[in-house]
Amino acid sequence: MYLVKDFMTREVFTLKRTDSLRAARSMMSLARIRHIPIVNDHRHFLGLITHRDLLAATISRFAEVDKSVQDEIDSGIPIHEIMRRDVTTVTPETSIRETAEMLLNHKYGCLPVVQDGILKGIITEADFLKLTIRLLDSLEAQDSDAPQATQPE
Repeated sequence: MYLVKDFMTREVFTLKRTDSLRAARSMMSLARIRHIPIVNDHRHFLGLITHRDLLAATISRFAEVDKSVQDEIDSGIPIHEIMRRDVTTVTPETSIRETAEMLLNHKYGCLPVVQDGILKGIITEADFLKLTIRLLDSLEAQDSDAPQATQPE
């Protein structure tokens, strides 16, 4: 049986609850990620901020607010004001099938991997796409190794 620990991302970008919305926006943009776990100094998982949360906290472009004004506003908003606290998590020992079903059925983009309250990693939709590619490569390799049927003359 495959487990979350076999496919999760272990090196995770994180923020502290007192970091600013601007820090979250910058991290997501620079690292090209959509989910940031929020932890304390001991890596205890506190919550999650998502790209969708950032969009909800952004002043509409229709308000014609300058980017520098938005940055200034973002600098004054601590993450704990908008982070999600009621986040579903999995453990490294959770089956990969159960995790996939959770992502699919609840339309989650990620699940933080937590053990004894400590953030161990994250598993995202992208991790499942990587798994799908590996499985397809494996199937294609099997097909190319199989003897090819010949047509009678």
